[in-house]
Amino acid sequence: MAAGAARRAGRILGLVAAAALALTVVLLSPFALEEFSDSKGVDWNRLSQVGAAYGFTSAIVSALALAGVAVSLGVQNRQARADQVQGIRSYYLELVRLELDDMALYQPVWGDTDFVDPHERKRHVYADLMMNYAWMGFEIGTIRESLLRDMLAGMFTGEAGRRYWIRAHTSWIAGSSGSRTGRRFLAIVGEEHARAAASGPPTRSPIPSRPPAVPVVRASPAWRASAGALAGLGAGLALGSLLRSRR
Repeated sequence: MAAGAARRAGRILGLVAAAALALTVVLLSPFALEEFSDSKGVDWNRLSQVGAAYGFTSAIVSALALAGVAVSLGVQNRQARADQVQGIRSYYLELVRLELDDMALYQPVWGDTDFVDPHERKRHVYADLMMNYAWMGFEIGTIRESLLRDMLAGMFTGEAGRRYWIRAHTSWIAGSSGSRTGRRFLAIVGEEHARAAASGPPTRSPIPSRPPAVPVVRASPAWRASAGALAGLGAGLALGSLLRSRR
């Protein structure tokens, strides 16, 4: 990030230097004409008429150079703003990861909620991550409107997605309605949510339960003692029979 800022600053300084050089050449051109001419008595009136002939062109060149500097400064300002926003969003994602690791510990920091089921809390946080992903992609242009609508249609088919937007749309309006792109994003989300609600009740996806663990039968100490006694008794009987047969 620092290297990119250095390169942008270098380009802007280069444009400023080029504009200053062009202006210097324009200002020193009459003296250059006098130096290259063999005669010392230069007709300045005639020279001024010659200078006036290309003065309009030099003014255009200077104006273009200044416009280039202004555009570069604007681009740099937008890039710096984008870098700041990206840094804030990356920090937000790290906070969400911490919350997902231990919902019971970290979620009370945001205040009391109406979530009763712990799985519902996790689905809400995951839906928030998906919505932020859609917003960032739409903002920078990697997610077009058609793709955004397709994503939202799938999200609002289920009960979790609809409940998320009902809970979170107020905060989204407060945080994203300050720009034209943000207002368009909110309008698309609102349209898709209304379309999904009008299509019928949401689908519910039950969480599959884990198969019960198979208990491992372990021999008790009493059983092992009984088996050892029976084995010893059998060995003793076999040995006694062998000894009697040899007598």
